[in-house]
Amino acid sequence: MSNQVPEDGNMLPLMEEFYTIQGEGYHTGKAAYFIRLGGCDVGCHWCDVKESWDANLHPLTSAEQIVANALKYPAKTVVITGGEPLLYNLTYLTQKLREAGIQIFLETSGAYPLTGYWDWICLSPKKFKGPRQDVLAAAGELKVIVFNKSDFEWAEEHAKFVGKNCKLYLQPEWSKASEMTPLIIDYVKDNPKWEISLQTHKYLNIP
Repeated sequence: MSNQVPEDGNMLPLMEEFYTIQGEGYHTGKAAYFIRLGGCDVGCHWCDVKESWDANLHPLTSAEQIVANALKYPAKTVVITGGEPLLYNLTYLTQKLREAGIQIFLETSGAYPLTGYWDWICLSPKKFKGPRQDVLAAAGELKVIVFNKSDFEWAEEHAKFVGKNCKLYLQPEWSKASEMTPLIIDYVKDNPKWEISLQTHKYLNIP
């Protein structure tokens, strides 16, 4: 985490922002404005945005500017992702987004304390740095990336700690999709509390 980021979160390291279609999880298919914050120390080897890891590479941007950029687009839905967005205090940014009438979704590994105001929390826990209980309890969806067979058992361990209404998703890691998808299909048929999440944006070539 960059030492330059103010504790009140009124300036945040903005890696990129873009308007697109949510490709995976509960909100698949919806138009949304993505805000990707720089900085992450979870270090997933299959991460497809490793350039997000070093917060110092990304310019500090005011929350007001981020909100103004989001308001340029028709969909009043924002996804805050990373990196790992919970490295930062997100209360100020989410308050400003909420005041602007925007729905706010979070994508997080859950490894840091929960801050901010959220309409939806997607928790995608990582083995390298496990999720906190407060994030597990608040999650609207638990999305587990399946990279190998042992990930099914690992997914069940985390499903014990989320709320009873939390949606449960298994998603094949993209580079292992051909190998893992058949296993996920069989697992969901045997354990129907789980659903399959696919990275539809990759199949559809949506950035």
